[in-house]
Amino acid sequence: MSTRTLISPATLARPRGKAIYWTVFGSVVVLFALAFLFPVYWMASGAMKSPDEIARTPPTLVPEHWHLDGYTDAWDLMQLPQHLWNTVVQAAGAWAFQLVFCTAAAYALSKLKPAFGNVILGGILATLMVPAQALVVPKYLTAADLPLIHTSLLNDPLGIWLPAVANAFNLYLLKRFFDQLPRDVLEAAEIDGAGKLRTLWSVVLPMSRPVLGVVSIFALVAVWQDFLWPLMVFSDTDKQPISVALVQLSQNIQLTVLVAAMVIASIPMVALFLVFQRHIIAGISAGSTKG
Repeated sequence: MSTRTLISPATLARPRGKAIYWTVFGSVVVLFALAFLFPVYWMASGAMKSPDEIARTPPTLVPEHWHLDGYTDAWDLMQLPQHLWNTVVQAAGAWAFQLVFCTAAAYALSKLKPAFGNVILGGILATLMVPAQALVVPKYLTAADLPLIHTSLLNDPLGIWLPAVANAFNLYLLKRFFDQLPRDVLEAAEIDGAGKLRTLWSVVLPMSRPVLGVVSIFALVAVWQDFLWPLMVFSDTDKQPISVALVQLSQNIQLTVLVAAMVIASIPMVALFLVFQRHIIAGISAGSTKG
């Protein structure tokens, strides 16, 4: 069965057709690369300009004089080590809570088949239709006075960790992956005497490393870049994450120093993606196709 393409194989076989194809293909790749990489370059180079040059109109593409003082000043004046550590603590805790509870819930819905499981899953997925902003006030009232035990989670990392557990998208991503696991492997573990928990720990989780990597990245990035919720939870400046601190401390800071702080704040997530990009792509593709 022949496959229809935009350009026929006969046209591609000719030197002119091949030259046009690779020219168009290369141009599109370069344009997309520039669209994504130029803002990163603009931010990194802007931090190395002088305060007058960065505010100049029209702007300069390359700094006239390269200054690294913006990065050192941002590190000291904006207390970046403290706020970066706050962000790491909050992101790591949210990741751990989310991985444990979302994995357990997805495994139960996928393999244990509880009563009204589809109804429960439908209710969870329905929360994706609710705008996040509409949930801010109920979440804040709950965190300010936790039901039953009547304690406050404000200015406490638990105020970030516990709401992060309720992530319908990551739960569904895990469930879809668990649905595709070979049933023969799970039945073999059951024949060998493994219980449900043992099967999850020794069989399902080792086979689910790609999707667990994807969920981990999503969980970390969501907390790292969140602004509104940490702003409401942490009124204590010393406990605020980097996303909130950059805004709160930027009032009397030079623009070059602020841009340098933004560059430093973005480095951990960029580095994390570059290190684990193969696992992320493999996990997304594995969770989106029916095996």
